[in-house]
Amino acid sequence: MTLLTSELTYPAAATACAIIGSVFDVKNRRIPNFVTAPALLLGLLMHLALGGWGQFFSSLAAGLICGLIFLVFYIAGGMGAGDVKLIVAVGCIAGLPHVPYLLVLTAISGGVMAVGLALVRGRLRQTVKNVAVLASHHKHLGLQPHAELNISNAQTLRLPYALAIASGTILTLYLQAI
Repeated sequence: MTLLTSELTYPAAATACAIIGSVFDVKNRRIPNFVTAPALLLGLLMHLALGGWGQFFSSLAAGLICGLIFLVFYIAGGMGAGDVKLIVAVGCIAGLPHVPYLLVLTAISGGVMAVGLALVRGRLRQTVKNVAVLASHHKHLGLQPHAELNISNAQTLRLPYALAIASGTILTLYLQAI
């Protein structure tokens, strides 16, 4: 496999996984295990087959890093378990060298999408206030979910975060291709 092909194979496969997860998240507001589990396994096996045991363990580390970071937000009540499982699968597929891009670009995409959603729904001012309340809450109570401002509350704005994961993954692929 040529260098260019190997640099693009993993982000391209991760992008496909993230897009599939996004379709389910937008349509059903859930990312099923039958999407994330095989994708995680695919990532590990791809790295093993194309790069040996070193890449296998590197892929595993990528998934763990992504998962641990997103787990913090899940514990704090800010995202669903499907989002965590999706980023683990995407991280395993993308591989360790792509994780910094993947995480930063996903966070930026999520922030832009959240602001856009708040603007479209006419709730930007309330959303900014809610962010301040959440920051204060978590400063004093750690990762304990806020009683009202969490994903269980249907009144809060909720973004299907798989879209941000897909966007971050697409941007990662793009940056690798240029």
